[in-house]
Amino acid sequence: MSGAKRPGTTQLRVGRLVKAHGLKGALKVELYTDDPGKRFVPGATFSLQVPTSSPWHGKSIELIELRWYNSHPVAFFVDVDDRTAAESLVKAILWIDADVAAEQEPDAWYDHQLVGLRVLRDGAEVGKVARVEHMPAQDLLVIATADREVLVPFVSAIVPAVDLQAGTVTVTPPAGLFEELVDADPEPESEPQPEASPSDADAAE
Repeated sequence: MSGAKRPGTTQLRVGRLVKAHGLKGALKVELYTDDPGKRFVPGATFSLQVPTSSPWHGKSIELIELRWYNSHPVAFFVDVDDRTAAESLVKAILWIDADVAAEQEPDAWYDHQLVGLRVLRDGAEVGKVARVEHMPAQDLLVIATADREVLVPFVSAIVPAVDLQAGTVTVTPPAGLFEELVDADPEPESEPQPEASPSDADAAE
């Protein structure tokens, strides 16, 4: 990403450029926001997260327009005029600066607010939040425990409480998520079978 955050702002990841579209520099966008009409307005500027080897490293881009083709969002940017330029931006992640106070919603947290929180299960600490993984279906909390990392779906049924002031996250995970399951009803060991006695025919020989 380029540039430093302004005081009172945070950076939000709002999309990823996934594929060149057509010959005029357009790019298909994977949206990471529930409000593209607010984030992707003409003139919006995005910081780019790209490899250091990319010609776009340390730069930002300005949106001309976001259109929809067959239910897929397609973006047009200033100075991205042809397919070659568009392909150089594939896989770039788009970030914006947002006002913290204006953006904060009930039961919504930024990644940096969650990382480092102590994770409590039945009142006992089981680890700390190492990072947040944003997946297409749902977000995952990556919990660093004493011996491994555990992926916890960030849904209210499993993460019912986040207390930023206390620095804690409460989890109610299903059995087996944080420990190896023990078979409560193991198969009984088979008893050794007695040796077969000689048959009458064998005895008569």
